[in-house]
Formats: sequence, C-alpha cells, structure tokens
Amino acid sequence: SEPSASSLVNGQELHGFVVEDIQTVSELKLKAIRLRHQKTGAEWLHIDRDDTNNVFSVGFNTSVSDSTGVPHILEHTTLCGSSKYPVRDPFFKMLNRSMSTFMNAWTAHDYTQYPFSTQNVKDYENLQNVYLDAVFRPSLREVDFRQEGWRLERSDPADSASSWQFKGVVYNEMKGAFSDAGSLFATRAQQQMFPGTTYQHESGGDPAFIPDLTHAQLVEFHRTHYHPSNARVYSYGNFPLAPQLERVGEVISAYERITPAEVPMEVKPFGEKLVTEFGPVESVGSVDKQTKFSISYLTNDLRSVYETFSMSMFSNLLLNGTSAPMHKALIDSHIGSDYSSNTGYSPYTRQTTLSVGLQGIADKDISLVEQRVAETFAKVREEGFERKRIDAALATVELAYKHKTSNFGLNLMKSLSTGWFHGVNPVDYLKVSENVARLRADVASGGFFEGFVDRYFANSGHKLKYVMLADPKYNQGLDQREHELIQTKLNTLTRADLTTIDEKNKVLAEEQMKKEDLSSLPTLTLADVDAAASRYALDMGVAG
Repeated sequence: SEPSASSLVNGQELHGFVVEDIQTVSELKLKAIRLRHQKTGAEWLHIDRDDTNNVFSVGFNTSVSDSTGVPHILEHTTLCGSSKYPVRDPFFKMLNRSMSTFMNAWTAHDYTQYPFSTQNVKDYENLQNVYLDAVFRPSLREVDFRQEGWRLERSDPADSASSWQFKGVVYNEMKGAFSDAGSLFATRAQQQMFPGTTYQHESGGDPAFIPDLTHAQLVEFHRTHYHPSNARVYSYGNFPLAPQLERVGEVISAYERITPAEVPMEVKPFGEKLVTEFGPVESVGSVDKQTKFSISYLTNDLRSVYETFSMSMFSNLLLNGTSAPMHKALIDSHIGSDYSSNTGYSPYTRQTTLSVGLQGIADKDISLVEQRVAETFAKVREEGFERKRIDAALATVELAYKHKTSNFGLNLMKSLSTGWFHGVNPVDYLKVSENVARLRADVASGGFFEGFVDRYFANSGHKLKYVMLADPKYNQGLDQREHELIQTKLNTLTRADLTTIDEKNKVLAEEQMKKEDLSSLPTLTLADVDAAASRYALDMGVAG
C-alpha cells in the first residue's frame, strides 16, 4: 500500500517526486511537506492537516515585460476548454457536477494560480483532472482569445457601414479599472516607483496596450510559462497525498526541464522624484478638492520573512486606527477626505514599499501633507509606538492565524504565495508565533521600530512623491486615444482583412450561441457522496 503523508521521510521518492523537507508546525496542528519533481523541478507544498475541506492549487510565475495583460488574458483563455474537456468555462459548468466549496483562478503581478477546495475525495480527483488539463493542455483557440482578450468589432455587427470598436472581456474589465480614480492612482504610482522593472508594467493589462497582444504571443507565453519547471503545486487537508502525486506526475513527466525566463525585479535607486499626472474626476465633490498625493518609500527585500513581518506591523501601528500617529496627523486634521488608495505597506513586489498619502485635498495643501508626514516620522523616531498598541496588534495577528475558518487551507495558501513565488521557503510563513516572539523581544530591548525610521524613511535613497490632479476631461481624453488607436489599427488593414475580421466575429457570435456537449466533464454520483458530510458556506468566484 502507498505510504501516508504522515509517514514520509526526507529523501523518500514517490511517483517521480522526492521529499526535500518535512516540518511540523504544532501551533497550527499541521505537518508541512516540501517535494520536488525530479525530472522537471516542479515544486510541491503539501500541508497535512486533519481538515476535511481539502485544497488544491497549481500556479506559475507569470511576471511580465509589457502591459498587454498576457497572463490575465491567458488565465481567462485557459478556462475556455482543454484537450480532454473541450468545454467553455469548465469551472462554471462543473458547479452542478461537483460539491466544491471554492473554485477560482487569479492573476497577481508575479504569478497566476488555479485553486479549488472540496470535502469529497472523488470530487477532488475530478476537479484535479479538470484543472490539470486546463493549465497544461488548454485549447487556446483564436476564437477564445478574441472573446476573452480583445478584438475589433463593428458597433452594429449587422451594419457593414457602422463604426469599429474594441471588445473583449479583459479589455472591458481593465477599461473599467483604469477609469476608476483610486485604482488608477495606485497603479500609476507603483509604475513610477519601479522604472526598468517588471513592476513598471500592468500585469492585468493596460487598455492602451492590450490590442498589441497577438494570439501567437499568447500561445508562446503559455508554452514558456505554464511549464512544470515554473510551477508551484499546493495541496492541503486530510486526503491521501500519494494518489495526487501519481496523477500530477503522469501529466508533467512528459515535459523536459527548462530554465524559466527571468525579468528585472530590482529597481536602481533614483533618490527623490516628483511626478504629476492627470486622472478622472470623482462623482462627488468640487474638482478643486480632488487632488491625490502620496509619498512612497522603498523598504525591505520581500524575501526577508521577519523583516517583512516587522514592516507590516510597523505600517499597521503607523497608519491604522484613530490612535495611530499618521491618522492623527493626516485624517484628524481634515486636510483631505481619506488616505490615498495606495497608503500602506505593499509586500507584493520583490522590493517592498510603504506609501502614505491623502485624497480629496487642494493643490495648495500638498506641501502641508508632506510636512505632516515628515513630522510624524520624526515623532515616531523619537517616541516609538505605545506599548499597549504594539501588544494589541501582535495579539490580533496571533489570533487571526490560529482562527480556524472553513477556508483555513485556502487562506494559508494566500498568505505564503507571494514569497513562495519569489523563492522563499513557504514554511517560513507558517511560523507566526516565532516571528511574534522575536518581535516582542526586539521591541522589549528598545528602539526597534524607531530604527525603521532611520533605515527606510528619514534618509530614503528611493522616494517617490506622486500627485494626481483631477481633470474633468480625462475620460474624454481616454475615449479620444481609444478612437485614435482604432484608427491606427484600421490604417494597417486592407479591405480583405476587414472582411476576414467580420467573418471571425460572425463565427464567435455563433460559438457563443452554440449548445455545448458537456458529456466529457466528470460528475459525482450519489454513490460518491457521504451522507454525513459537513456543511460549508459556498464561495464561487468568477475568474478575474
């Protein structure tokens, strides 16, 4: 019989995977097992825990070198059918064939993940098969790329004289994101903070650049990125590990090991920089009081787990709650309406940042905000934070981690994914009590948080002051630029090209109306269902 997860030892080989590390985290009642696929180098983290709500996820590094949104569009197109399951949107179609408690997919800046959870072992196997086929053997048809990504289409498909426009699920989604003032502010500030790196690009796609992406480029990105050598597999719960290793091993052992492409992630410090740009007007309030301003500071390397944990605590104490020093200096003074949308610590880029700012201010108050921020950092350097606030914040962290929700396994995965995709040992993120104890000791020895001010803020070698002015004609300008982009595209096309596009749009419309054959999808039968199963709140997301 197959060995159980709890009986595995370091160096043991199973279905092409070798056990590299086993650690018990008693406070969370789990055993963390790290494995690696010998042929391809695929990494696997299995969390063996007595929890019936089992989780599985496969993910890939998908850092970008442009703003065409290729990983976001690929995530959508991957879910439009695969070799074994040629069905559009298999996640949605599996809803009434499965007892899943979660099914989704998402694209972060540096990675894309496909997670699900279920309590039923047969369902787990079915969903695992659907997910593995979706990511490793997707159809990636051009018709699906045109639906999910972008396409040119007449405003009235029935009228060959009607004007052309851009369509596409991701194109429209990102158009919405870029017309939202808060979202745009956070995106543009980050891009300005990291010139020359992957973070100067928008991984979700910028509508100004999405139409540069071709179907061939999408297929190539899949070939080079959705590869076992570039993969991180996560499993959690009480289902046997060996059958999972066997299923995944069968799928990935056909691949040869590759060295995944790398993109620049570390910015060259630029000293201090002031950037002013325009953005949309919010629906309420006078335009004169709609300026947004923030100061962003480059902080620690994400891969230092303890420093990242300490910085997140520093940010929390600095900014959150009515007794936080920045809250008193900026929010209580009513200079603006609220913190800027990027305010806070951002541990999602290789080099992390901390930003402080306000929205809803008058232009003339920018220097006042700057002065208040500098004064507040100086005060924290002198006085630190109140001990009772530090103790309360640390207690909250410990409680949150140990709070066993129905989505515990999924939340655990989310908490360690960013670091894992940057090469950190993911098990380091599970040792929260160790970090809390270390931080308590550092605070007790004096001057700990005060030292952060000197290290990162008082004499920052990389600091961005970012201003966004509200322009009543901003959205009009966007429409104009979109119109010009359409014209530029049309100028390169012949009459025959346009006829081909009309025909392709007609095929897409027919595809969308077609009744699909779902017989290829697996389904649970009553015999697979345990009458005594626990009840869970369902969480069905839409891939985004």
